[in-house]
Amino acid sequence: MKVMRLGQAGLLLDTGNTKALIDPYFTDSEYEVSGIRRKIPVPPFVWDIKPDAVLFTHDHIDHYDPETARHYVNESTCVTVISPRSVWEKVIHNGGDNNYVLASPGVRWTCGDMSVSTVRAAHSDPFAVGYVFDAEGKRIYVTGDTLFSLDISLPFESVDHIFLPINGRGNNMNAPDAALFARHVNAKTATPVHYGMLDDIDPRVFEFENTFIMNDFTEYNI
Repeated sequence: MKVMRLGQAGLLLDTGNTKALIDPYFTDSEYEVSGIRRKIPVPPFVWDIKPDAVLFTHDHIDHYDPETARHYVNESTCVTVISPRSVWEKVIHNGGDNNYVLASPGVRWTCGDMSVSTVRAAHSDPFAVGYVFDAEGKRIYVTGDTLFSLDISLPFESVDHIFLPINGRGNNMNAPDAALFARHVNAKTATPVHYGMLDDIDPRVFEFENTFIMNDFTEYNI
């Protein structure tokens, strides 16, 4: 499976047959909310991505940005849109021949050769979720924004790869807690996200036994 980190917490998972776009944030909308401008420019090719599924973890503008979302989910698109209620109630108004799936912990959805299981997140959006992807014999856990909570459990013994926040602000795990959480879910490999776009955090503060730090907008095989 190929994966690309898209800045902040955005990801693109690609099996070759199915593309899943997660939490894309390609504008400077956060500036209108917090006065903080994005530090990482957006390469033009991202607007040409044709996802089969678009997933949002929660209703914060650096994860569900209506302006970015409308580019991929609109009146002329036909994609699967998976989101928790806080986002679902908004994005469903984008219309089109899109399949708007309401995600809550325990919900599982199959899209092409990829399946997605929804799990709980502990965040300031009470509907926030994370997603576990199964494809090509790999299990990938995208936590979304969350704190380390012992109440978050997975219906799996382990995951091959976890993507998790390390910024330690806005009800997110800091780097030490993120490392503990990666061990808590028996992750074999971990990639930190949610840094660098709106802050100056160095991802090397994340100390986990098998860390895979990804450059933004670069494709990797995992």
